[in-house]
Amino acid sequence: MDESSVAQQLTQMADFIRNEAVEKASEIEAAAAEEFQIEKLQLVEVEKKKIRQEYERKEKQVDIKKKIEYSMQLNASRIEVLQAQDDLVKSMMESAGKELLCQSQDHQSYKKLLSILIVQSLLRLKESAVILRCREEDLQLVESVLESAGNEYAETANVHPPEIVLDRQVFLPSAPSHYKAHDLSCSGGVVLASRDGKIVFENTLDARLELAFRKKLPEIRQSLIGQVAVSVNNSS
Repeated sequence: MDESSVAQQLTQMADFIRNEAVEKASEIEAAAAEEFQIEKLQLVEVEKKKIRQEYERKEKQVDIKKKIEYSMQLNASRIEVLQAQDDLVKSMMESAGKELLCQSQDHQSYKKLLSILIVQSLLRLKESAVILRCREEDLQLVESVLESAGNEYAETANVHPPEIVLDRQVFLPSAPSHYKAHDLSCSGGVVLASRDGKIVFENTLDARLELAFRKKLPEIRQSLIGQVAVSVNNSS
């Protein structure tokens, strides 16, 4: 084989090797590009997932925050309504207390009331001997009805008239006044106790008012719901 033939074959071999290398390089480049795209998509999906999870977490936080705020507002409204109800009930009690004072200021009707209260107390205690306490300003009125009240009790209960000891040393508090607004006070009535002091029956006007309000409180609150709602809405 002459030199020209050898050179030609070497050229052909070199071209073949070059072409093979180019094709191989293209294949490697295409595979690398495909792998890059796959990895890039995977990374993008991972980041998307992280973003979705972060969004869902923040969305839940916002939802929880809204629920907490709503609950707080609801509780505040309930407290406001209850406070308004309490204010109205307190106002009603104060008005009723003023009416009680008017009762005790009318001596003729108050005298009859004292007699009734004493008889009721005796019927409740059912003791043969009792101690009676009243306000100092009611002392004379109580003395004037003591005997008749004892006899009425005896006739009603079919027993002997009880021994009623009127306490002239310790008195119930005086009527409330603007000058002593924070002092203990009593709008009227009596307190009876057994001689040994173990049984006490408080039959003052204030105690009866409190008892009446306590029994009627559910009914009063129910009737005040509409008024309170209007009052709260207007103040808001």
